[in-house]
Amino acid sequence: MSKGILVHAFNNEEIDYVKQAVMVAERAKKYLNLSTSIITDCNVPDDGTFEHIISLDTPQKYTKKMYNNGHNGTHLTFKNNARVLSYDLSPYEQTLMIDSDIIICDDTYTHCFTQHNPLLMYRQAYHLAPESSHIDYREFDKISDASVDFYWATCVYFTKCKQNKIFFDLLQHIEEQWTHYRMLYQITQQTFRNDFAFSIAAHIMNGHAKGTLVNPMPGKLYYTIDKDILHDIDNETLTFIIDNNPIKTKGLTVHAMNKYCLEELL
Repeated sequence: MSKGILVHAFNNEEIDYVKQAVMVAERAKKYLNLSTSIITDCNVPDDGTFEHIISLDTPQKYTKKMYNNGHNGTHLTFKNNARVLSYDLSPYEQTLMIDSDIIICDDTYTHCFTQHNPLLMYRQAYHLAPESSHIDYREFDKISDASVDFYWATCVYFTKCKQNKIFFDLLQHIEEQWTHYRMLYQITQQTFRNDFAFSIAAHIMNGHAKGTLVNPMPGKLYYTIDKDILHDIDNETLTFIIDNNPIKTKGLTVHAMNKYCLEELL
């Protein structure tokens, strides 16, 4: 059964997501022994970095405020609604779809491919500095104050099966009717967000209740936000500056949301 990593990479005015995807592909091969395919609207050299280069017309554009080195926020184009097409576009029977800003430093994700559940996502995630004063952890508990459980679309493992085909078709419907679902689930943010869409789809397919459609990803999802500084990448050793304090990790895969810092280090 074919298996591999899938990364979406749509560049904007300042961030080179393709460069980040190259980083993912190199580290997936090193730490997971898995090939990577890319979905993009950019011209990507067919030099063997990616097993498949999947061209997709530029999807609808949203804007998102992104922080440069933890301080200055800039509103940039954010092309994030192609992810709902991943089931149809993936060349693999077993797919691990991850964000381009995930720095793979260990083999934890290989365990996705040795278990039998068809759909895996993280329900919980852990900031590297849990006592940090600028983290609002409530944001990652529910998709709104009085709404459903939050699931991270940062890492999603799925197999090609009838259940997941229905799940991704539902995701496309939610994206197309985002205004309706945003109001129904009391989401104040107007920009379409994959985390919210995946959470809503899981809620609906569980019969509008808590259920067992989604099983947990292996290990824990560790993250830093875009106001945290990624200072250095040295193989599997990462150094961050959070609240002016250095934090070093070794052999720990981290979702590093500060795209500017990542851009400078690649």
